Amino acid sequence: QLVQSGGGLVQTGESLRLSCEGSERTFSSYSMGWFRQTPGKEREFVALIGWRSTNTNYADSVKDRFTISRDNDKNTVYLQMNSLKPEDTAIYYCAAKYSRSSLDPSEYDYWGQGTQVTVSS
Repeated sequence: QLVQSGGGLVQTGESLRLSCEGSERTFSSYSMGWFRQTPGKEREFVALIGWRSTNTNYADSVKDRFTISRDNDKNTVYLQMNSLKPEDTAIYYCAAKYSRSSLDPSEYDYWGQGTQVTVSS
């Protein structure tokens, strides 16, 4: 089970941090990803972090603005979002995949409940 927190309404250029806490005792064995979805569109990859935290990957649209990190002692993954833009407006989901990471949302095993991020211009 993944429980998300954070999100909300901000203005262009501001920052937000999303959190996602897992209940699985083996959280550290899971690669974690963040995805986002807007109405009428498919869920798209945002960022991922491998179970060892040495492997991260970002969508081009968020590179250099978003940072994914994890704290395995707290079973939590974070998405720090800086310099937010209106096109970042979406519902954001965290997801967990056992072992190796993937950009494909269909390969993830568990999903958070989603949290709305709205960036006003």
